[in-house]
Amino acid sequence: MSGEEGAAVIECLLFVASAPVPAAALARATGLAEAEVEEILAGLGGGYRGLQVVKLAEGYRLTTRPEYAAQVEAFSGRRLLPLSQAALETLAVIAYRQPVTRAEIEAVRGVKVEGVLANLLERGLIKEMGTKPAPGNPILYGTTPYFLEYFGLESLAQLPRPEEPGEDAGGEAREG
Repeated sequence: MSGEEGAAVIECLLFVASAPVPAAALARATGLAEAEVEEILAGLGGGYRGLQVVKLAEGYRLTTRPEYAAQVEAFSGRRLLPLSQAALETLAVIAYRQPVTRAEIEAVRGVKVEGVLANLLERGLIKEMGTKPAPGNPILYGTTPYFLEYFGLESLAQLPRPEEPGEDAGGEAREG
């Protein structure tokens, strides 16, 4: 298979995939070496006007460009409901401290989070990761691969560094 034909097949596979596709799976489907697939994927990144190939935690996905989200939502009639401030704050605690218990999240946030956790579980952004070996065996929560996909991240390492006390938003020490 030529490089041009391989690129066309990879485009087709990404187009019909309902979830991110690992490079290894694309290599198996095309008969190309994984390194060749990675090279083709890197070349596809900017080759579209309204679409883009993005690398996520679970693999690669063909998506619409974010600048056209309003038009895509209006046309499709589907709108992704935004997360509430409480959900975003709870997700941040989970993402940075996982695995974490409900009580630990509540200690950081200072409010009950039972309803928010149920919503985040239902949306597939978090999952139960077992129990903590402590009295009562509380459930541990962590983020899912869909969390990374939802926020367009390859890994948790791409999360912004939390601001330390005494720093401004740019990470510079403030004089006090």
